[in-house]
Amino acid sequence: MAIPLGYIARNLLARRLTTALTAGGMALVVYVFASVLMLAAGLRQTLVSTGQDDNVVVIRRGSQTEVQSGIDRSQAGIIESLPDIAVAADGRRLVSREPVVLISLPKRSTGKPANVVIRGVTAAGLDLRPQVRLVEGRMFRPGTSEVIVGRSIATGFSGTDLDETLRFASRDWTIFGVFDAGHTGFDSEIWGDAEQMLQAFRRTGFSSVIFKLADPGRFDAVKATLENDPRLTLEVKRERQFYADQSQALAKFISTLGTGISIIFSIGAVIGAAITMYASVASRTSEIGTLRALGFSRGAILMAFLVEALLLGLIGGIAGLVGASTMQALTISTTNFQTFAEIAFSFTLTPGIVGASLAFALAMGFIGGFLPAMRAARMKIVDALRAA
Repeated sequence: MAIPLGYIARNLLARRLTTALTAGGMALVVYVFASVLMLAAGLRQTLVSTGQDDNVVVIRRGSQTEVQSGIDRSQAGIIESLPDIAVAADGRRLVSREPVVLISLPKRSTGKPANVVIRGVTAAGLDLRPQVRLVEGRMFRPGTSEVIVGRSIATGFSGTDLDETLRFASRDWTIFGVFDAGHTGFDSEIWGDAEQMLQAFRRTGFSSVIFKLADPGRFDAVKATLENDPRLTLEVKRERQFYADQSQALAKFISTLGTGISIIFSIGAVIGAAITMYASVASRTSEIGTLRALGFSRGAILMAFLVEALLLGLIGGIAGLVGASTMQALTISTTNFQTFAEIAFSFTLTPGIVGASLAFALAMGFIGGFLPAMRAARMKIVDALRAA
């Protein structure tokens, strides 16, 4: 015979102060735990959503980022000759040769310099990124020293407002537009004409070649063609996978560090739960004896106190998640370990994080409540009633 859940819940309500304090401690731990997971998930989502499923990125073999890569014009020409490249309605082949470099700009918040990605793009390169749209000003004109900046750059760095001038590569560049890339990695970049960027940075080759597949199912065949060509030393990836790889190092670091801190904090929360449950057992000795006299088994007593501890953890977990969910309104920026460039992203709450956070809270409740529950279950009926 099991003890009713309503009876167990009323015991928590009868001790409102201790219940609130213990659940509050668990809520703080869950808040930290969930926030860290949301931070890593936000970074992954920002970078993964940067890529398109039918776009392909080609970089030099062994390079992990576009900044480290180099593709000369002859290699780029071989790539452009592929018959699998999609063609736009106006007959243009959707392939873009792009130089990518880093420059340093001062942040608005601190005035300290941080690396920013400069990308040279072509008309086809703009077509390859349908998520990018101008929100202020106009597009840069090919063959000129005009640039457009991502929304995160415009809000996060000094000197990047519309019509302001940036000085880099021994040339002045005027900002003629601000674009929104839909909370993707492109929001943290500055774009200009590809050939002008090559000339300004005195480069003869490109960092990457991006193209759209006419048939996305042909990716493996295209990859094999390029990577097995003896004239080329290139690596081929789907654009979405390429940007997903860019998030791995930083996301793993954030998750590992944050989880470690959460586990350390959880020790205090577990101790608090154990103290609360031990106090509950001590104050309800006669009640436990009465329940045993009424025919409830030791297992029922054990389960009742464990359920009480789990409810305590659940309350703390829900409260912590509610607090963590408010972090979604914030956007932060940090240096991506993979590219060494500044990237802006938001906290992202996913169903997986909700499940993991609640499981973590329930685990704290179970660990904190197990020994007190065992003590309650082992009480002898006579001793419990005599203590009354």
